[in-house]
Amino acid sequence: MKLNKSKKDPELFWYKNAKGEKLWCFRHRYYDSLGNRKEKSKQGFKTENEAYRALLEVKTNILNGDVKRVESSNLTVGEWLDIWFETHRNEWKVTSQQQRENAIKHQMKPLLGKYKLADLDKTTYKRVFINVLLEKYKPSTVELFHRLFKVAVNSAVDDEIIPRNRFSKITIKSSEEADNFLTAQELKLFLKAAEELDNITNYTLILLLAYTGLRKGEALGLQWNNINFEEKTLTVERTRDNKGTREPKTDNSYRTILIDDALIKQLKKYKKWCRELLISFGRYLSEDDYVFLSYQTGKPVTDNTTKYSFDRIVKKTGIKRITPHGLRHSHATILIGQRIPVKVIADRLGNTPQMILDIYGHSFKDLEEESVNAFEKALNI
Repeated sequence: MKLNKSKKDPELFWYKNAKGEKLWCFRHRYYDSLGNRKEKSKQGFKTENEAYRALLEVKTNILNGDVKRVESSNLTVGEWLDIWFETHRNEWKVTSQQQRENAIKHQMKPLLGKYKLADLDKTTYKRVFINVLLEKYKPSTVELFHRLFKVAVNSAVDDEIIPRNRFSKITIKSSEEADNFLTAQELKLFLKAAEELDNITNYTLILLLAYTGLRKGEALGLQWNNINFEEKTLTVERTRDNKGTREPKTDNSYRTILIDDALIKQLKKYKKWCRELLISFGRYLSEDDYVFLSYQTGKPVTDNTTKYSFDRIVKKTGIKRITPHGLRHSHATILIGQRIPVKVIADRLGNTPQMILDIYGHSFKDLEEESVNAFEKALNI
């Protein structure tokens, strides 16, 4: 391929492809941070100005010290995902490793792997990734894949490979998640039915989830030494499910929160019941014992213990069906409705303020509209 110099810049050239079309390219020579001679080139531009703008961008990045961005401009999404995973895998818990490895292998790389990380735009991302996934998965699942991809892209920004995360403001509407909560009135009916229909273990677990906003795994990981009856506090320091016991989901998940008298009263009652239960199995209750025990075996309950409870409650009350995680959403939305500051809610749920804003944006939108109406009403009094 014969290159012909442009008069606009000595590193700008035009050439003809196999079809005889006139196209443009650039070849820029520079030194990297170690003083090694390098060359950055790109071809296929349809106009001279288009190629020239790209050349100027490369020169500007190098002058600004963003050499890494220039050298990684041809890095594909698939290549970066492999680098990201291998670099950080040992920092993640086993479940997070498996989750991210599967998402990379089965969703991200098949749909996005061939695109250049620096060139992938928001429209393409929505079209070939989000929209395709929504045809196969529930919105909440697609939101999970989207959130994981944003984490990978944020890491590329931190590594100075790309200047910003252009996918951070994309939201996925999920009627499923948006409806997975109860109002305060509905929650009162739900808890009343749980007390009437269920055994003491399930009722106490449901009450605790509703009154604290804990994740179910965090509740199942509680030991009696995590509950301070004098100070009226509860401390989260582990999570437990059928796969075993692990550290909490994130650093923010380690937390100590206040609990109210109603929950304290029920926990004291339940602890007395646990003590009597274990005696019937020839054991004594220890402060290191898990809080929630099966009345049939005296052993810690499994993570599907509330499934049939929820079915019975819904059938009796006619309240819409929610998941155990819906009690966490209920706790958060009720606090938001009471104008509790975002930081306070985030600390209580073990999230960041930004996550609270992302997850419960619809609730804050309602408050914003209410505040506008309140302001107008105040001026017209």
